[in-house]
Amino acid sequence: MSANLYQDHLTTRKNQEAQAVQLLVELNTLANKGVNVLFFGNRIALNLVDIIAHHDKNALNIADTLAFATALNDQNLSHTTVDLGQALKAGKQADSFTSGDEVPATDVVLYGFGRIGRILARLLMSRPASDKGLQLKAIVVRPAGEADLEKRASLLERDSVHGWFDGSVVVDKANSGIVANGRFIKVIYAADPSEIDYTSYGIDNALIIDNTGKWKDEAGLGKHLQSKGAKKVLLTAPASGDIKNIVYNVNDDTIGSDTIVSAASCTTNAITPTLKLLNDKYGIENGHMETIHAFTNDQNLVDNHHKAERRGRAATLNMVMTSTGAAKAVSKAIPELKGKLSGSSVRVPTPNVSLAILNLNFKNPVNSSDELNAFIKEATESEQWQAQIAYSDSDEAVSTDFVGCEKVAIWDAKSTLAQDNRAVMYLWYDNEMGYSTQVLRVAETMAKNV
Repeated sequence: MSANLYQDHLTTRKNQEAQAVQLLVELNTLANKGVNVLFFGNRIALNLVDIIAHHDKNALNIADTLAFATALNDQNLSHTTVDLGQALKAGKQADSFTSGDEVPATDVVLYGFGRIGRILARLLMSRPASDKGLQLKAIVVRPAGEADLEKRASLLERDSVHGWFDGSVVVDKANSGIVANGRFIKVIYAADPSEIDYTSYGIDNALIIDNTGKWKDEAGLGKHLQSKGAKKVLLTAPASGDIKNIVYNVNDDTIGSDTIVSAASCTTNAITPTLKLLNDKYGIENGHMETIHAFTNDQNLVDNHHKAERRGRAATLNMVMTSTGAAKAVSKAIPELKGKLSGSSVRVPTPNVSLAILNLNFKNPVNSSDELNAFIKEATESEQWQAQIAYSDSDEAVSTDFVGCEKVAIWDAKSTLAQDNRAVMYLWYDNEMGYSTQVLRVAETMAKNV
């Protein structure tokens, strides 16, 4: 390699960084106006490396994006979503976008602060500061010892799977709270929802996101609505009874004015969007779903008593056969699949990222793996599905590659097997991050449906 070639690459990178700095200013201005900026369905981290990587990956020039973002700011666009990548790809003009309705502020309370609760807090606190949209005001945990506040803050800041929190976390002991990225979060200690008066903490008409899994029916979850200052409840687990199990972009249009809603399970969210695509295209006759699932908190680290079958055996040493209601839950989002799918699960010794295997029989012929992969790839590049389903065609992809992925599922093209009317397909999913992203989408829909 010649010295000139080294210099050419260095010069190109310097130019990219200079343009990215200017783009950062425009993106921050748009964010302050309530414009949600995406890049092919992905959130753009406001740093130079992330911006340049997005452009290199999609073979787009930062200069073009900068010009487009500047034009959006010139027309004072506000309160809407713009996908810069899709806009440039389609050759759209900035004046083709219009401002949306102002999004009111909605107080949010995380009831429970385990794996999902902390990921939700991270996602909410990673957004630009705003007095509109979802506002995380408090977390509710069980009464605990004197150093509990510091421990909660530490668990938010440090995570063995997802790494350090992107920002600052400070304990405000005097006010019994945590300050994350400059925003105060009250820590409320309670053993039951009925004990809490949220209005006494300046919280009202709140959306309660229940991460405990303790209550799954209307009677139990209805306790939250008895709390003064609570307005709606979102459960981060499959619900029972008549409570709607919602998978965003599949049946979120059915939420309406419901005050109690479930965001279903991580596995249901991982497979349902893809099943909808496949059913709409080929028609699903029947099939089986198997999930190879990371172990979870409800298993034992070492052999010990457990009320559930097999889950008492050491999670870090064993593959554990267990059940899953994900296949059955799919029919709540896609009614035409009722009774057509069976499902089972194996918990494996890995702390995060799971794999769903779909073994399906279709009404219409799939013909080949290449045809099926091409269909899914096109869908993942569409505005409708790009934020939820990703496409991987790497021979080297393994589970840890998808830690932190905010897509609800990643199609593994190299593993697809299809012939005639039958196919076996593999979907990776970060069962913590991908699911939590879906939960927040449902939460935003509930907040809008006043």
